[in-house]
Amino acid sequence: MNEQQRLAPTDLVAIDMHTHVHFSTRAAQSEEGSARMAEMKNHFKSDVLGMDLHGLAAFYRERRMAAVTFTIDSLGDVAEHAPTNEEIGEIAAEHSDVIIPFASVHPLRGKGGAKIARRLIEQYGFRGFKFHPSVQEFYPNDPVAFPIYEVLAEHGLPALFHTGQNGVGSGTRGGGGVRLKYSNPMFLDDVAVDFPDMPIVMAHPSFPWQDEALAIAVHKAQVYIDLSGWSPKYFPPQLVQYANTLLRKKVLFGTDFPLFTPERWIADLEKTEIRDTVKPGIMLHNAARLFGLEVAAEPQVPATEPR
Repeated sequence: MNEQQRLAPTDLVAIDMHTHVHFSTRAAQSEEGSARMAEMKNHFKSDVLGMDLHGLAAFYRERRMAAVTFTIDSLGDVAEHAPTNEEIGEIAAEHSDVIIPFASVHPLRGKGGAKIARRLIEQYGFRGFKFHPSVQEFYPNDPVAFPIYEVLAEHGLPALFHTGQNGVGSGTRGGGGVRLKYSNPMFLDDVAVDFPDMPIVMAHPSFPWQDEALAIAVHKAQVYIDLSGWSPKYFPPQLVQYANTLLRKKVLFGTDFPLFTPERWIADLEKTEIRDTVKPGIMLHNAARLFGLEVAAEPQVPATEPR
């Protein structure tokens, strides 16, 4: 498919709910940035590390997939090569057929962060926001974040929260300074009660709190789970069970790209007990409903299957 050929929503075969942009286009095009990207690809033996958003859009368009993509806001020093929210918003507008842009505003910015969030939504058309409690060091139910949540609820936009432990800092000295306690999904139960008009997506299988995440997703109508950051072949049995039944319309395909490519994630999904009849919803239709996208019709599930 020609890189410039645009996809209609009905052409999509999947929506990846979780991808990261690590390089700004400016940095990627600089001599230093190009060298750094080449080093990353060589070190990790990967052709997909270090993409800017133009590259990511082309990658997903070739696969007839859309991608939710974002950076992570920090109150400290920001890597020189990192993209800004504004850059993601501007470039996403050029690739609106395949890029669903999420912004990131650090919750500890409080009321100032709410003003930033409103500007990003109204000027750049962001479709949701990403929060990383363990990296940004905040409890999701801390009232300091509420002004930002209020803006999202007003616009009906989803908030995507990292939950559990998916390898960031794992095995390093002191875990790289990452404190897991912030990413217990039970804090999101409070958020779901206080902001019922803000869809919440719990990112990743929530190790070691998988049962808590499942309970919240079953109990709270606006709460979803994205399946990114883990190979599906390591999904805990209870997650597979609920994906096949009670949460079949609330679990979402996600890779944590470039940690996983869609090809590897989908291949590993075939090694699970998740039913073939459930997969179209996971890959495409559940996220399409969340974003209000008109995609190809969802296959009907046989009435004999347990729900």
